[in-house]
Amino acid sequence: MASQQQDQDQDQEQEPGHRAPVDARALDEVVAFTSELIRIDTTNRGGGDCRERPAAEYAAERLADAGLTPTLLERTPGRTNVVARIEGTDPGADALLVHGHLDVVPAEAADWSVDPFSGEVRDGVVWGRGAIDMKNMDAMILSVVRNWARAGVRPRRDIVIAFTADEEASAEDGSGFLADRHAPLFEGCTEGISESGAFTFHDGRGNQLYPIAAGERGTGWLKLTARGKAGHGSKVNRANAVSRLAAAIARIGEHRWPVRITPTVRASLVELAALYGLEPDPEAPGFDVDAFLEKLGPTAALVEATVRNSANPTMLQSGYKVNVIPGEAVAYVDGRFLPGGEEEFRHTLDLLTGPDVDWEFHHREVALQAPVHSSTYAKMRAAVEEFAPEGHVVPYCMSGGTDAKQFSRLGITGYGFSPLRTPEGFDYQALFHGVDECVPVDALHFGVRVLDRFLRTA
Repeated sequence: MASQQQDQDQDQEQEPGHRAPVDARALDEVVAFTSELIRIDTTNRGGGDCRERPAAEYAAERLADAGLTPTLLERTPGRTNVVARIEGTDPGADALLVHGHLDVVPAEAADWSVDPFSGEVRDGVVWGRGAIDMKNMDAMILSVVRNWARAGVRPRRDIVIAFTADEEASAEDGSGFLADRHAPLFEGCTEGISESGAFTFHDGRGNQLYPIAAGERGTGWLKLTARGKAGHGSKVNRANAVSRLAAAIARIGEHRWPVRITPTVRASLVELAALYGLEPDPEAPGFDVDAFLEKLGPTAALVEATVRNSANPTMLQSGYKVNVIPGEAVAYVDGRFLPGGEEEFRHTLDLLTGPDVDWEFHHREVALQAPVHSSTYAKMRAAVEEFAPEGHVVPYCMSGGTDAKQFSRLGITGYGFSPLRTPEGFDYQALFHGVDECVPVDALHFGVRVLDRFLRTA
């Protein structure tokens, strides 16, 4: 019997899901990699003002150390992407894309209590720009891959790893470039995972939620242009471009968009209702989503931005002297639209801007939706529940967007899954593009374990 049991154990050891857990070195490396990547300043100021190459070379070196053959790709010098493939044990299985971006948004050092590019590790926390968005996930990917190399692990399906440039701007030098110009590198990929999912959301009632993203609103950044009659500021002017633009901006800012509940949001509402003992029927006549969200309390933050389209004015440009009426005024609006909601979005903007203001897309990307009853979603849920049995996994739709939009051009269905377990009082979502961005060491350790568990069985 002992011999038979030993044979069974050895058979199990050959299966990806039964390998030894991540080792101590992997836990040390994820912290070191996060810190060291933060110290590589990859600030993306837009307009091409960024250089990701040092971070790309850093990632590529660590992938090569794990026995992979990374490829470095650039559309513009210095705007570097890294792609590598891990061969799975089942050649007939669809491949999985695991991607993270290398660039970060700007940080004003004077506003921070630490140097935003120090990567300081203090009191069990890693500090700096990118700690959450998203050099932590980049580090987790590297740590898991290197752990597999040491343990001899191979996943069931091919895994394509991509570290991208330019996510914090247009993605033209990053995932857009890869999807448009290097599609063969992603051959066989049908699904992908990246940022903004499987993080701890504390609801203020003692519950810990782990939202997994299964959708994104579309991006509709708009440029509005009003034209009128230039003239002296002391004269009557009924064709004032600034006034016309201001009126349009006021209408946009005050507009109340109608409720549109997508399948992902519906699934989220149903699961949240079960958790809190509520009884909503999102498809019932007269369902009041706003009243339902009020009952959710703080948890409403996971849903409220994704039950409607939105358009928020963000920038104004006009004039050059106080006593001169300019002939043109320009504004920019951050618009977002739900899956299936772009036509309504366009039509509404036509009405709100009126006959005296033209609008165009400054940047546009599609809305996304992923199934929440797929095998892949179930395996993500199982991986989180294994290491956070006290948690409640729920689907949600991102209010913003990720590189998954560009990779969707290749037929890749994207999920947000970059696991972190954080303590109560740690405001994960507020740290995206925020001051004093940081990530707990324990959260990184949790993330490595969950990511490893998922990728072995995916």
